[in-house]
Amino acid sequence: MIQTVRIALARPLRKLFDYSLPEGVAVCPGQRVRIPFGRQSLIGLVVETQVEPPEGIQLKPVQAVLEDWPLLPDETRKLMHWASAYYQHPLGECLFMALPPALRRGRPAALRKQPHWTITEDGRQAKLPPQAHKQQALLHWLENQGKPCSLSDFKTAGFSADQVKRLASKAMLTEVEDDQREAARETASTATLPALTAAQQVAFSELPPIEKGFNCSLLYGITGSGKTEIYLHYIQQYLGTDQQALVMVPEINLTPQTVRRFQRYFGARIAVWHSALNDSERLQSWLRVRNGEPVIVIGTRSAVTLPFSDLAMIVVDEEHDTSFKQGEGFRYSGRDMAVFRAHQNNCPIILGSATPSIESYHNATSGKYHLIRLEERAGPAVLPTIRLLDIRSRPLEGGLSAPALKAVGERINKGEQVLVYVNRRGFAPVMMCFDCGHISECPRCDSRLTYHRRERAMRCHHCDYQTAAVNTCPKCQSEAYKPVGQGTERAEDILSTGFPDTPVIRVDRDSTRTKGSIDRILGQVNSGDPCILVGTQMLAKGHDFPNVSLVVVVNADGGLFSVDFRAPEQLIQTLLQVSGRAGRGTIPGTVLIQTCHSDHPLLQQLCTGSYLDMAQTLLDERAGARFPPYRAMALLRAEAETMGESLAFLDGVKQVIQLQPQQATPQTDTGIETWGPLPAVIARRADRHRAHLVFVADQRRTLQRVLGPLCQQLETQRQPRGLKWQIDIDPLETG
Repeated sequence: MIQTVRIALARPLRKLFDYSLPEGVAVCPGQRVRIPFGRQSLIGLVVETQVEPPEGIQLKPVQAVLEDWPLLPDETRKLMHWASAYYQHPLGECLFMALPPALRRGRPAALRKQPHWTITEDGRQAKLPPQAHKQQALLHWLENQGKPCSLSDFKTAGFSADQVKRLASKAMLTEVEDDQREAARETASTATLPALTAAQQVAFSELPPIEKGFNCSLLYGITGSGKTEIYLHYIQQYLGTDQQALVMVPEINLTPQTVRRFQRYFGARIAVWHSALNDSERLQSWLRVRNGEPVIVIGTRSAVTLPFSDLAMIVVDEEHDTSFKQGEGFRYSGRDMAVFRAHQNNCPIILGSATPSIESYHNATSGKYHLIRLEERAGPAVLPTIRLLDIRSRPLEGGLSAPALKAVGERINKGEQVLVYVNRRGFAPVMMCFDCGHISECPRCDSRLTYHRRERAMRCHHCDYQTAAVNTCPKCQSEAYKPVGQGTERAEDILSTGFPDTPVIRVDRDSTRTKGSIDRILGQVNSGDPCILVGTQMLAKGHDFPNVSLVVVVNADGGLFSVDFRAPEQLIQTLLQVSGRAGRGTIPGTVLIQTCHSDHPLLQQLCTGSYLDMAQTLLDERAGARFPPYRAMALLRAEAETMGESLAFLDGVKQVIQLQPQQATPQTDTGIETWGPLPAVIARRADRHRAHLVFVADQRRTLQRVLGPLCQQLETQRQPRGLKWQIDIDPLETG
């Protein structure tokens, strides 16, 4: 009898496809197969077997089975099925998200053994010329390790693959066989974890052991309190030698320093996962996890989809960070999926942050999460003093006031470091003609072009449109065409001019594009020599700069009057996170926040109260306005060639919702409320006109019960050419 199997494809289609199995071939859910699809041959994933074949239809046969074992184990498939249903996203795309890019394209699922090297007798006795000091340092380092090391070990220690190969060609290093699985079982190293402070020990004692099963702990630890030390001790004390753990961080740029810290104590057990790895590196890490090696994975949001077989604990560091929410396509929250996965695995999860999200804090106050407070900085460090610097009527130079520049100079003269926070890339956000008033705008977006003086370019930071910068007004040819406002480049120039003997280091997306650039920058800062850091939010997250004693926030007013109800929360989180870079060593820290609204209650509370007090204030405001987390929210986003088409589509959806019968019973509350449709804040982006419709419900299951059939209906309907729509569950941006 011919068997029928149901296959998922990496296509934005809310349906699965039935195929017949050739005689004598057996498969199970989670296996990869190659199938004919129209005129193409595609990779598919088996979802169901023993499917009842449709009557009267001749099914196409599966062309090939790529492995005789399932790539996705049951646990991972259940996770992605849940995510597909919760985030209303096609199952096929969700399942393929759990595979590394190489496997999505059909590459064999084979683990390549990493070459390892050890030092030879010639290497021990080698006396290299003075110009080969890096090679000599490599030999000394490897001799001190006392074991064979892989290329990743060398790279982590600051050496290159080319240096290793040169020494190997001189017979000073030799390649050896190394069993990666056994290496991973070594709990690493000779390094001893630093002892916990009294406050850290109290917080640590409140964390439940693995044996207690699922438990979600919200670790509220002020900046510099040593949350990472608690994670390290928790893993060391409770993780078994055959178990796996997941540590999630929000940004790729935070991953290298976290990896180095964990490798210091757990050595070969550490595996890395983020999008900056090449395909081979991602495949290696994925297969280590799938093969059951007792790894500790350090990764960004997509690490939650890895195929763990014995996951014993999860840590989500900086859990409040919006980077945990995917911004395009499959709009999942890595943090929320991690909580579900911990529940699925019956294991503990720790959510750590100095500025917990309002949703997590609400879950803690309502008893869903266990709140643990860590409100003392580790060692002699104390929290910095925060002062508001009113810049109304003050002349500014590159966005910096005279008092701020004076404070920078005082700190530099003392041999300390300064951080200047400017949340805009480029030299200036606007180029304006002071004669005719012309402002350079993006021809494809409802936004202005940012002037990048280094490249002499005008760029749109929304669609990546770029054109050459000019010196005269494109409209009236006047030479009064000048940059307005401040960006990181402008602040860098002003500070370099004002402090010519002090290195000014810019840290933004433009200055950290090349691989390893962030490591070089952090290495220069961590040397402790006087310098001025100028950067965007990349500097606000997780970095430990012991010699930074002053933080200057150039403009803090952006989030005070936004249309997005989450803007005040995100503003306070950013200000506290960047403030937390000051005073982490023995030098007391000061934070100067430039503002035109120094009397604003939120900024006043920032200087005097704790974050949890501010979070409670914001939570009370949300309760009064009936915003999340007190109600469930979703956004239906539409984009088309004209705004009329986008709004007409959303108007039609709104009518469908309003015509549906009541979705709730008296026991489950009222139904769905719709807001809009409204144009997005940036209504035109890359020549696409964007609008959205907001759905709100008192109960999440009411919202999901409506959205599931609605998405199926919209997919089957014929839409205007070029119109695209997307659902966003628990949106972080409503503008």
